[in-house]
Amino acid sequence: MGIVKSQSLKNLLSTYLGFGIGAINTLFLFTYLLTDTYYGLVTYLLSTANLMMPLMAFGVHNTLVKFYSGYGTNGEQRKFTTMMLCLPALVAIPLGIAGWLGFHWIEAFLTRRNPEVAPYIWTIFVIAFALSYFEVFYAWSKVHLQTVYGNFLKEVFPRLCVMILLVLIALDMLEVAHFIVAMVGVYVLRMLLMATSAFMVVKKPELEWGLPTNFRSILKYTSLIIIGGSVAVVFLDIDRFMINQYKEIQNIAYYSVAVFIAVVIAVPARALHQITYPLTSGLMNSGKMDELEALYKKSSINLFLVSGLIFLLIVLNVDQLYLVLPETYRGGVIVVFLIALAKLSDSLLGNNNAIIYNSDHYRMVLFFGLFLAVLTVLLNMVFIPLWGINGAAFASLLAFLIFNATKLWFVKKKIGISPFSQNTFKTFLLICALVLIFYFWNFSFHPLLNIALKAFLITVIYLVVAYRLRLSSEVNEEIDKYIKKGTP
Repeated sequence: MGIVKSQSLKNLLSTYLGFGIGAINTLFLFTYLLTDTYYGLVTYLLSTANLMMPLMAFGVHNTLVKFYSGYGTNGEQRKFTTMMLCLPALVAIPLGIAGWLGFHWIEAFLTRRNPEVAPYIWTIFVIAFALSYFEVFYAWSKVHLQTVYGNFLKEVFPRLCVMILLVLIALDMLEVAHFIVAMVGVYVLRMLLMATSAFMVVKKPELEWGLPTNFRSILKYTSLIIIGGSVAVVFLDIDRFMINQYKEIQNIAYYSVAVFIAVVIAVPARALHQITYPLTSGLMNSGKMDELEALYKKSSINLFLVSGLIFLLIVLNVDQLYLVLPETYRGGVIVVFLIALAKLSDSLLGNNNAIIYNSDHYRMVLFFGLFLAVLTVLLNMVFIPLWGINGAAFASLLAFLIFNATKLWFVKKKIGISPFSQNTFKTFLLICALVLIFYFWNFSFHPLLNIALKAFLITVIYLVVAYRLRLSSEVNEEIDKYIKKGTP
């Protein structure tokens, strides 16, 4: 677990740095420097590009991680690498041609409710292409167990660049109308930086034209994994896409601010998964099932414990946080709570996704993905017209709970391992107890001071109880290190 702890910690720090920059952008710069209509437009374009990315990447970023370590001969590995690098382009080119030929139909569909989208439709394809190849190049670094720089580019770089662009707007050095074009350039540049690192710093790929002997299995896997790999994206981006179809585009801005606040809970999982995915693949390829089960349980309780604290800090302070935002954005408290619950349930799964993707039962990803994609769309169609952005959040929560429960059951049934222990239940009780204690308790100070004081009290109580109950040996080890450092 040494490499997991080392790189996970670095990834966690860079991911939180990215979220910190993103928080400034989302909560203050975007909301105060751009109109809610223009902010909604920016978010809509990015969300739609995210929806396209899994299709354009053709599942290569997952396929590369699964198969690369299993090749014993260099010739087969070289052919496999060449195939992985070419597949996304073979999808993107015909997709781009189809989009060009059907542009008028696409434009009519996307602008039915909000005509502001029309001049920027082209950016969706360009951003999606940059996102897809970034993930491919990042996957190349992952299989060589080098994740830190890629995680920095993924989490920090685009947010930092966007912050600079927003500051330029504030200084009247950049026109708002040029912001979106500059943002497209940021994502293209990030893709090129990742390619340079992956191929010139991590390892230069050795290429050989031809198909590997197991190419049929590879194509079958990567075709099925497109849907499985896109499910998480669909859950948090399809709602923004569909809000555009039913409500004014300003609602996407309000929804995005609320979702950003809530998905901070997912940061520990995003950091940990960068390294547990290739480790899970290696353990399953070598048949080390006892070590796999140990990794499953450790990843679950550690994520649940850390995410539980973040959940408490968010839901117990969200009312105060909204008091420092523009008044038009203050209707998203319910959205924050519902999405936070959804992301907290995600943390219970640990490395569940990696186990399914790398098992012989990966074909079930197709069934799960299709079922949940259809369910998510249907739930949004029902609840967005009824409750607006609250309906979108409720639809996402229902879809997350059903999807996560299904995956937990499937891994238990087919592989015979579960991530839960008595400590999982104890952590759940601890979270519930602190919600009941602190939810209605606020100091009569400025909202930011109120948040700081409550956050300090909640954190101290949570960590002391978790330490005393020994809910996680890894967390206790880290706390012990700090105690020893502070002891003279």
